[in-house]
Amino acid sequence: MKAAFAGSFAVRLIEPVRKRLTIPCEIVSGDEAGILDQLGDADVLVSMAFTREMAAAGNMLRLVQVPGAGLDRIDRSQLRAGLALANAFGHEAGIAEYIVGAMIALTRSFHRLDQKLRAGEWESQWSVGTPAPPLWPELAGKTLGILGFGHIGEALARRAHAFDMKVCAVRRHAQAGPPHGLMFVGGPERLDELLGRSDYLAITLSLSAETRGLIDARRLRLMKPSAYLINVARAEIVEEQTLYDALAGGRLAGAALDVWYRYPTSAGSTAPATAPFHGLSNVIMTPHVSGWTEGMLKARAGVIVENIARTARGEAPVNAIALAD
Repeated sequence: MKAAFAGSFAVRLIEPVRKRLTIPCEIVSGDEAGILDQLGDADVLVSMAFTREMAAAGNMLRLVQVPGAGLDRIDRSQLRAGLALANAFGHEAGIAEYIVGAMIALTRSFHRLDQKLRAGEWESQWSVGTPAPPLWPELAGKTLGILGFGHIGEALARRAHAFDMKVCAVRRHAQAGPPHGLMFVGGPERLDELLGRSDYLAITLSLSAETRGLIDARRLRLMKPSAYLINVARAEIVEEQTLYDALAGGRLAGAALDVWYRYPTSAGSTAPATAPFHGLSNVIMTPHVSGWTEGMLKARAGVIVENIARTARGEAPVNAIALAD
């Protein structure tokens, strides 16, 4: 067996995979362009991307293993007969925890309070000569809307229940008899209702032709001015300028954004968006790290090891993706 790991994320998984392998397997690595010369006799490609060039170079490949959940950089038209595609999860606990943390940090204005106290200003009932601030809201009793109810959405719903939140969700197909404690798990026809109900909106669905720009100006206007948006999926699901305008104009209370409209393509500084989100005090900005946890790395390494072994035995991989999906 020979497995090729392409790209910085895939390469980060080599050592955890190597430690778990129980069959002989040659492992090679490189960036997405540099790996092409090593694909000629490779059985497995571990990569976030699969291109026409990779398909042409890897005519002996039996499995394209995506080391993450997202498939938006996989050119499925290049998957010939006999070449399987699989992805990996294991990030749901970390991302669900990130969302809960972001909801609390946004609601309680941790960043502003921290900055003011560093300057000696007490925005609290302990200040002297100034009125006490308004009482902070609590998560208890608030409604969390989850847009995309897969592994992450289910993990998030369980944690939200621990905070006594109301939870509803929308996914590709409605679910009859939603899981215990959920208000509903509806199909796309209930998206507008979800937006109007939500005190917090967590976006956890995948990017596709149908979801690109799904949250546009009309839909953002359906949300409460007091609502918060947390995006851990793909930035392009929400229209960039529309989101910025809503946050800058006070039509949304705030947002936590872990996914972006621009990503680094070379060393050095890279602005994550065209719109100046960095100038807004009601936005938490993080560089796509919500799922970057120890548990994620272990889980994904385990899936890759299992699928290398399955490929060696001529078996279908776990988390196989049907070409029609």
